[in-house]
Amino acid sequence: MSAPGIEAQDLSRWYGEVVGLNHVSFETRQGIVGLLGPNGSGKSTMLNLVTGQLRPGGGHVKVLGEDPWGNRHLMSRVGFVPEIDTFWEWMSGRRFVTHLTRLHGFDAVEASERAADALRVVQLQEEAWDRPVSTYSRGMRQKVKIAQAIAHDPEILVLDEPMTGADPVSRRHLNEAIRERAARGVKVFFSSHILHEVEGLTEEVLVLSRGRLVARGRVEEIRALMDEHPNRVRVRVNAPRKLAGALVEVPGVVGVRLGPGPEDLLVETRELDAFHARVTPLCLEQGLRLTHLAAEDADLQSVFDYLFEGRRGAES
Repeated sequence: MSAPGIEAQDLSRWYGEVVGLNHVSFETRQGIVGLLGPNGSGKSTMLNLVTGQLRPGGGHVKVLGEDPWGNRHLMSRVGFVPEIDTFWEWMSGRRFVTHLTRLHGFDAVEASERAADALRVVQLQEEAWDRPVSTYSRGMRQKVKIAQAIAHDPEILVLDEPMTGADPVSRRHLNEAIRERAARGVKVFFSSHILHEVEGLTEEVLVLSRGRLVARGRVEEIRALMDEHPNRVRVRVNAPRKLAGALVEVPGVVGVRLGPGPEDLLVETRELDAFHARVTPLCLEQGLRLTHLAAEDADLQSVFDYLFEGRRGAES
C-alpha cells in the first residue's frame, strides 16, 4: 500500500475564540480526494495547514510523510491553487507562471518551457499569454493559477475551489487534466462547496461542517446520507394558502410553511424530483399563477447542518 499523501491526526486550529478546525483526523493515499463543505466550514483552513501556511493549534498534519510548516523542501513537491487571487497584476500570465516555476529551482530556459507547456494544458489562449493578468477574465485567471501549480510536476496537488469562474467547456477540460495527472500517480486533494463539482472529479469525499469532519465515503454514500434530510424549496404563487392545502397531499412533502412574503411558501420534501414534476401541473389544475420555484439548498448549507447535528447527536 502506498504511503499517505496527507495524514491528519486530531488536527485543530483556532482564530481567537473562533474554531477553524476541531479534532479532524483522516488520511489520503492514491487518486483524487474531494473536501466538501459549505463556505466557512473549515476547508480553506485545512488546505492552508496542509500547505504549511498555518501552524496547527492542536494535533498534527503530515504531507508526503513530512511536516509542512516551514518546510521549503516539501513545498517543491506540492502544487497549490489558492481560492483567493494572489497575482502581481502587472505581470503577464506567461511571466507569472515562469517566475513561480523558477522559484522551484529550474533555470530560466526550462522554467519558460515548463510554463508554456502548463499554459497549453489549461488551454489559455496563446494570444493572452503576454498580456497583463489585470486584463484577464475570472476564468482565465483560474487557468493561470492551475498552470503554476502543475508546471513543476508536483507529487501532490492541493486545489482550493479550482473550478471557480470556469465555463462548462473549460471545467470539463480542467477536470480531464487533473484526472490525467492522478492516473500518472499524482495525489490530488481539492475542495469545493458544490457537490456536482466533486462528483465530476472523484468518488471519495470528506465532508466538513463547522470545523468538524462529519462524513467520509464514496459520493453515493454521502448522497444517501444527504437524502435523509428534506430538501427545502421556495415557491411563490398568487394564492399560497390554496396551494399549501394541495401540497400536503403530494408524496414526499413533509412540511409547508407560509411566508416570509405574502405570496411565498417554504416546502420541505424528501422527493425533490417528484415534487418539481408535480408542482407545476398542480398549479395549473388549481388555476394558480406560479412565479418562482427554486431549491434553497443549492449550496447544501442546510444539508451540512443536518449532517453536523447528526454527528453531534451521535457523540452526545
